[in-house]
Amino acid sequence: MRAVVIRAFGGPEVLEIADLPVPSVGEGQVRIRVEAATVNPVDAATRSGALTEAGLLPERDLIGIGWDVAGTVEETGPGVTGLAPGDRVVGLSDRLDVPLGTQAEQVVLDADVVSRAPSGVSAVDAATLPLNGLTAVQALDRLGLAPGETLLVTGAAGAVGGFAVQLAAARGLRVVAVAGAADEPLVRELGAELFVPRTARLGEAVRALVPGGVHGALDAAVTGAAALDAVRSRGSFAAVVAGGAPVPLRGTRVFTHWITADGARLADLVELVEQGTLTLRVAETLPLEQAAEAHRRLAKGGLRGRLVLVP
Repeated sequence: MRAVVIRAFGGPEVLEIADLPVPSVGEGQVRIRVEAATVNPVDAATRSGALTEAGLLPERDLIGIGWDVAGTVEETGPGVTGLAPGDRVVGLSDRLDVPLGTQAEQVVLDADVVSRAPSGVSAVDAATLPLNGLTAVQALDRLGLAPGETLLVTGAAGAVGGFAVQLAAARGLRVVAVAGAADEPLVRELGAELFVPRTARLGEAVRALVPGGVHGALDAAVTGAAALDAVRSRGSFAAVVAGGAPVPLRGTRVFTHWITADGARLADLVELVEQGTLTLRVAETLPLEQAAEAHRRLAKGGLRGRLVLVP
């Protein structure tokens, strides 16, 4: 079985396609034949050694790459209910210290982190949902804003930011989107009521539109203190990248959200996709063998949607 792995940290060139044994299924687990796996910034951080330097990933001889997966159940372990071989599913592997990630021909996950895949959607599209969708919805849950309140979303044209805009608008929040000037039509289509180009002095620009500042911010673009300046005193601020949380000035509740794999919450997102509330965006599809090229394209930035690998 082919899988993307690293044996040493470095640039995209350290990624290799290894021939590994097909993983066995344990109690409460399912084995999935992978049809698509998304390439995310956390994969680049794993490959480069940044996560190890941060103390999040111990060094080991072999490290698997990949979090998102869409595919078909091949086998279920003892105690698994509600899933059967042949079911189309999506899932998320949120463990770092593993020899096998989702960028492989097959992967084993706990059944409770897996959901049925959205109907009428290709595996390539479906693979873009788990990590970024769950990050957005879980961060919004923790922000706890009420309908009618204002939310600032930085990186609103990106994968996490785009989902956050749509989810927030569906909750009745007034969304102030920050993105490149050329992305204004896109983020307004996603549901943003107000727009600020990212070249602006953020606090001043946002407060000119929302006197007193927004009630909360989801900082997908890691702007830190600049976004915090747009939040009113005693508001809420969600960072979604390690090291991106600013000092909690003016009584602001600042937290870093760490993603948690959750099959039930993922199933909620699947329903929103089927209802047309969430838009799945694919930047490009590449074969598994071009994982290194996908990392190079990710590093260049400017993607609107995710790169997806197909075994």
